[in-house]
Parts: sequence; C-alpha cells; structure tokens
Amino acid sequence: MLALRLARGTHPLVLLRRLMVAAASAGVGFLLLCTLTYALAHPADSGSALRLLWCLIPAAATVQFAVAVARTDPSTRPRQGLSAVGLGPARLTALAAVSTAVAGTLGSMVALLFFLHLRGDLTGLPFDGAAAEPLAADQPLPLAATLTLLALVPLAATAAAALALRPRRVKPGTEPDAQDAPAPAPTGLPWGVALTAAGLAVETYASRGGPGSALPLPGQFDGSPAGVLAGWALTALGLAFAGPRITHFCGLVLQSARPRATRLLAGRILMEESRRIGRPLGVVCSVASAAIAAPTVYGDTGPNLFGPLTGLGAALVITCTTATLLTSALEAKQARAHTTKALRRLGAPTSALRRATALRVATLLAVFAPLTWGVAALAALPLSA
Repeated sequence: MLALRLARGTHPLVLLRRLMVAAASAGVGFLLLCTLTYALAHPADSGSALRLLWCLIPAAATVQFAVAVARTDPSTRPRQGLSAVGLGPARLTALAAVSTAVAGTLGSMVALLFFLHLRGDLTGLPFDGAAAEPLAADQPLPLAATLTLLALVPLAATAAAALALRPRRVKPGTEPDAQDAPAPAPTGLPWGVALTAAGLAVETYASRGGPGSALPLPGQFDGSPAGVLAGWALTALGLAFAGPRITHFCGLVLQSARPRATRLLAGRILMEESRRIGRPLGVVCSVASAAIAAPTVYGDTGPNLFGPLTGLGAALVITCTTATLLTSALEAKQARAHTTKALRRLGAPTSALRRATALRVATLLAVFAPLTWGVAALAALPLSA
C-alpha cells in the first residue's frame, strides 16, 4: 500500500521509466511464451532449448534496466527524517524491490493477455487466424510452465534490485575518511580483456562446428548457436568488466598536459563516475558490436532470416541497454548534484559546466567507438569466413 501511495505522487518521468520496465518485461514474456508454444508444436525438435537460450539475452537486458530504474527512483532514496517514521535503508530497499516486482508482474500479465488474444483463447482469432498455427492454438497451454516462464523476469529483476540496493554496513570511524579520500581506480581491465578474448575464441571455434549459417538465429538451428551465444556472452561480460577502467582512463587523459578548468572538471567527473557508467557503457559497446557484425554475417542470406521474434528480441536488447546507460547517466547526475550547486555558488558559469559535459561525451565516443568497431570486426571475421 505504501508503494502504491508513493507511485501516485511520483514524477511523470519516474512513472514513464517504470512503464518502460513493464513494457520490456511484457516483450520478454511474449518471447518466452512463443518458445513454449514452439516446444508444444514440435515436441521432437531439440531447437526449443536453443530458442530459450536466445531469450535469455533480452531477459538479462531487461533485468539490468530494471535495476538501473530502481537505483534512480527518488521515492526509495534515503532522506533525513525517514528513519524516524520507520523508513530506514532496509525498508526503502524493500519498497524498491516491491516497485520492481509490480512493474515486472504487470508486464508479464500484459504479455499473457496479448498472447492469449493472438491464440484466440479470449475473443476469437484476430488477424484471420494468421497467428493460430505458429502459437499452437490447437493445444492447451500447460499452466505450470506458463506461470514459471512469466515469473522469470519479475523474480530475477526483484532479486537483482534488492541485491543492488541492499544497505551496506560501514565500520565506525571509516566514513569521514572514505568521503575525503579519492575513489580508487577500477581494477577490472585484465579480467575484461581476458573474457573478451575468450569470447572471441569461443565464437571462432563454434563457427566451425556445423554446416549452413555460421550464426543461426532462433528460426534456424543448423549450426552451433549455443557456442556462439556463449562466446557473445563472454565478450559482453568482458566489455562490462573493462568499461569502468577504460572510462577512468579517459578521465586521466583529459587531465593530462596542463589542463584548464573545463578539462580538469570533465576529467575528474569521469574518474568519479567510471564505475557507475562504465559497466552499462561496456554493455552498449558489446550490443553495438553485435549489431555491426550481424549485417556482415547475414548480408548474403536474405531478409527472411530475421523474423518478427528475432526483431522483437533485438529491439528489446538495444532499447534496454541504451535506456540503462541513459538511466545510469541520470543517476550520476543526481549523485553530483551537490557538487554542481557548490560550483555555481562559487561563481562557475553554466556554459562551463555544459562544455565539460560535451567534452566528456566526446571523449567517451572517441574511445569507445573504435573499440566497438574493432570488436565487431574481430567477431565477424571468423563467422563470415
């Protein structure tokens, strides 16, 4: 009830972000239900498990976006006086988890209703029954499997949000020292490079394992999609690990060679925000590299390979990862709000702050754009051979 009252009084943009989480959960739920009906219609086909593996990519992107939205929710942010009325850090974490669960459950319900409508289980067959055969309308849906698949994204998003926002214990006497000391540099670059190299190696090995298309999508399973999917996942994980350290390095570069006030400010902010925006930036880099490599691999195959479900999954991944990056940037802006106010009180012009923002964006583009292109070229080289 408290979460509902907070939702009624929140800003429209906050509600929009929650609705986007619900929409992403609905898209993933629809994909999972389509995978279930494919298994019902083709019980002897082993491709059903591979279709389920492909659905894990948009599911992971949706969970990441849900966590980012929960972290920027102003109603769950600790404020003075809330602990006196019983809203301490643990209670606020529970509220964030409940809000995430409500958004995910709402999306799963919408997916179920839309899916049943296409099957004709509610009000007759729409679109002249064109979706009846692909969705196995002549067979009943197993209740347990349907509920399990629809609960996958809400439960995962709720658990991830609760884990990310859990209150952390601070030893007495160490909090003033932690505020005065500069943030240490991220140390995930070696792991990131190793995982990215391992992912590219797995993709290269898997592309030699079967006939036909080197990287089959959910509609075709005549190659080694599980191995290629594992390689892409390792590459994405490696870029996510390396992203914070690369972002921190960008901040160091901006402050080199006798920087002026604008470059100094932009570099310090990048260094402070490297952990917050570096990981989603690395994930966006991996998704962009996959999008660049896809036309190279499937350029001569024809447009029929990319079906509607593949397009839906790709749209979910691209939208969720981009929205996660933008939401993380908003979280970083909220975290440095007091610093921005202090600079304005000291007389810093607004134009200087805007130039620093533009300089940070340009620096990140100059570093991550070639990295994205290089990873895409290395990923597409063995698959197009």
